[in-house]
Amino acid sequence: MKRFIRVMKACADPSRVKIIKVLGVKELCVCELRQLLGLAQPTVSKHLKILEEAGLVDFRKEGSWIIYRLSRGEESVYAGEMLRNISGWLDDEPQIRELTAKLPQINRERSCAA
Repeated sequence: MKRFIRVMKACADPSRVKIIKVLGVKELCVCELRQLLGLAQPTVSKHLKILEEAGLVDFRKEGSWIIYRLSRGEESVYAGEMLRNISGWLDDEPQIRELTAKLPQINRERSCAA
């Protein structure tokens, strides 16, 4: 039951849903997510931690950057099911379309230098 509740709570926040949707398109670091979402770095980091604890995102180190991506959902059946469902949901939502349209302009070196 705890894993189910953790996934549901993680997906109950609009910013975290936006993070899931953009990470479904492209791996991003905190700086890129901060620029894309217009949120403070600590806020983005907090959201990522909640998503990670729910088994929805993973990360890898690339030099000095930590790059986030969607998990495969192997840690929790609930996380896996939610990721499969969310991948097909909200694509026609204006906020999601706007964010995914900005993705090609996001540049790691420029985002993280600011």
